[in-house]
Amino acid sequence: MRALLIVNNKSRNGGADVDAVLARFRHNGVAVLHSRTDQPDQIATAIREHAGKVDCVVVGGGDGSLNAAAPALIDTGLPLGVLPMGTANDLARTLKIPSDLAQASDLIGTGCLHRIDLGRVNGHYFFNVANIGLGVHVMRHLSPEVKRRWGVLGYARSLLTALRSFQPFHADIVCDGRRHRMRTIQIAIGNGRYYGGGMTIAEEASIDDHCFHLYSVEPVKVWDMLRFAPALRAGRFEPHHPINIEQGRGIEITTRKPMPLSADGELVTHTPARFELLAGAIGVFVPTAYFDDRQELRRAAQG
Repeated sequence: MRALLIVNNKSRNGGADVDAVLARFRHNGVAVLHSRTDQPDQIATAIREHAGKVDCVVVGGGDGSLNAAAPALIDTGLPLGVLPMGTANDLARTLKIPSDLAQASDLIGTGCLHRIDLGRVNGHYFFNVANIGLGVHVMRHLSPEVKRRWGVLGYARSLLTALRSFQPFHADIVCDGRRHRMRTIQIAIGNGRYYGGGMTIAEEASIDDHCFHLYSVEPVKVWDMLRFAPALRAGRFEPHHPINIEQGRGIEITTRKPMPLSADGELVTHTPARFELLAGAIGVFVPTAYFDDRQELRRAAQG
């Protein structure tokens, strides 16, 4: 097997020594073209340039780096290997990929190749979750300095900062033809399972279930928000929670004024927003633990 390894130097652990990773690749019979970059937008370019020379792409970085690779993965059809080197690593968490880089690299030679879904909003791809409202403000408060200093805890810190100033808004949501008018502070549309440093979009969600999971948070006081924050983090909602939930493959969202929309932690577009689900769009190397987790999710959903 021939692999293109691209490491984003600007990711949280992008400066890590990858000699052990390269040694594991050699041990597993994987020939590697190794590249580093300081610019995530160069990742797609590198993939397209080497597409005819390799059998797969391995990206070392966080969710933003993987998001940057998505267009070229779609164009070339190359499968993806993930080395979790970012702050949140939510796609790796969703796929049960080990945080240890050497163990993660072993999946390229010994793991299972599994096809996962990809989301697209106004032409922009995303693996994990897209946000409108409070989540975008959290992202804006989550500077690179906060990520470096606080790590995953920086998400909670930025949330508390954003809650003090964010105002509710009205949104029209059409999900598979079902129309809803909502007053909300946050809309999240999940293709994957985890986002925001380990938050769960929905307890039953997975990245290969061929549907989006959407939730909208009704306006509440800060202290009320903090009280149901554990349920929000676990994606485990009760009827009394100020949450509206939808599932579907096609979603359209409009707001009175254009509002910014983030996907996989990057600001990518504004409302009105049209979401499309690309079922089984990308092949990814995953451990057998991923399938064990999927079976548990199915059992929980059935009873």
